[in-house]
Amino acid sequence: MKEVRPTTGMVLQALFNIIGDLRGRSFLDLFSGTGRIAFEACRRGADPVVSVELLRSRSQEIWKKNSYDAHTHLSMDVRKGLSWIDRRNMSFDFIFADPPYGEGWGRSLPELLASRGSVLAEGGLIVIERSVEDALAIVDPWVLVDERKYGRSVLSFLRRSNEEEEEEVR
Repeated sequence: MKEVRPTTGMVLQALFNIIGDLRGRSFLDLFSGTGRIAFEACRRGADPVVSVELLRSRSQEIWKKNSYDAHTHLSMDVRKGLSWIDRRNMSFDFIFADPPYGEGWGRSLPELLASRGSVLAEGGLIVIERSVEDALAIVDPWVLVDERKYGRSVLSFLRRSNEEEEEEVR
């Protein structure tokens, strides 16, 4: 089992400063790990917040810490989690994904999200945290609207190509 690589405090602060006010906005945290991003989204007023983490031992820790009614945690693979979400016709204003570095998710995740395109709400934003060494594949309907580097980590911001001019990333 790979070690958890929590999002650093600097990246966490930058992420939430960039995306701004979350009150009343929906938030999906994929590859949730320690749950730190999901909890911060809850703390900042996002509702609903759904987190997905495969490893049950990590997800149990998430449940122990959870004190937000707006939060739902799924202990399953991201692909199954997206299917679960899709079957319930859920969509999110923000999708944050912090997949394991060096496993090719930067290439496959945008395609996976495109296959479940209704999971991102109209005008929504996808943020993928990745290593500077991990390539990111931009597939239709996504367009890269911004990237921010923090040490060895990169935050890549994607929107639907027909929505890129609506609201630029701050």
